[in-house]
Amino acid sequence: MNWLERVRDLVDRHGRLTEQLGDPAVLGDRTKYRELAREHAELESVVTAASALERVQRELAQAAEIAASAEDREMGELAEAEVESLEARERELEAELRLLITPRDPLADRAAVVEIRAGTGGDEAGLFAADLLRMYTRYAERRGWDVEMISFSEGERGACKEAVFIVRGPEAYGNLRNESGVHRVQRVPATESQGRIHTSAATVAVLPEAEEVDVAIREDEIRVDVYRSSGPGGQSVNTTDSAVRITHLPTGLVVTCQDEKSQHKNKAKALQVLRSRLLDMRIAEQEAERSRARKAQVGTGDRSMKIRTYNFPQSRVTDHRIGLTLYRLPEVLNGDLDELVAALKQTREAEGLDPASAA
Repeated sequence: MNWLERVRDLVDRHGRLTEQLGDPAVLGDRTKYRELAREHAELESVVTAASALERVQRELAQAAEIAASAEDREMGELAEAEVESLEARERELEAELRLLITPRDPLADRAAVVEIRAGTGGDEAGLFAADLLRMYTRYAERRGWDVEMISFSEGERGACKEAVFIVRGPEAYGNLRNESGVHRVQRVPATESQGRIHTSAATVAVLPEAEEVDVAIREDEIRVDVYRSSGPGGQSVNTTDSAVRITHLPTGLVVTCQDEKSQHKNKAKALQVLRSRLLDMRIAEQEAERSRARKAQVGTGDRSMKIRTYNFPQSRVTDHRIGLTLYRLPEVLNGDLDELVAALKQTREAEGLDPASAA
């Protein structure tokens, strides 16, 4: 079934629902009525867009006929301009309908667990990882989302070896999931005396936050180690055994957390991340569209396995998955990711693909 047939089926379904909602038997069954009314409301946007597309197509046919038969040159030019405008509108409505009929990701509204790690490139990779951390933090702030740091490993001169944090907000995971992969930076490091451009990389993994009902973790499946926190965090953090390392014995996954002063809070946060990693692995196994586990999402951190390049000399950001290039690098690194996020979602969803499956 092609997408137009799918649209017609949904429009027909909306019509049948309209009739059912006027049926006295349905009106007398509150549960049934609510169920049908919810489905009816969900289909309204499809019906509206389909109606608009039909109207535009009728107008387009009329304008094309006038353009083909016009004897007056001025009239013909006006008709041709109308044809171009209507063709553009037709493409917009078709794209909108494709998105509307694409099954919605049931995990889109989940919080997102984001993991950033410095890849190849030495100190410069750590500095770039810190840039990415600021970028996602500011993107979240722009949208009014909350960011909860789980763990942060600091390098020299403000570099980031590794950061794990949770972003909470409407469709946080749905918007951020396409960020998984290797991010590459091209710039002249502050320590480069010859002015040569260096290439470094950092990996990003975005996982849906798992709930306890999603993944059950038994106590005999984990080993919990406690140790003294390192790095900044205050006297009580650095002088008590509050940091927690959890090893999931069946899979070998290891999660650490030292952000909180309380050992119990650190353990709870580490378990949150562990559940999310296990859920992500389960989804990868169950869904043919994703077809790969978390390790494959981020690769090895090698520069060649890139999904996006940040080129400082040209102020350019290029997403290699969809061929989109923006010449406003400072704004993007300041958290202005809306255009990139929207383009990735639209491209993947319009193609009927899982957004995280292509890199």
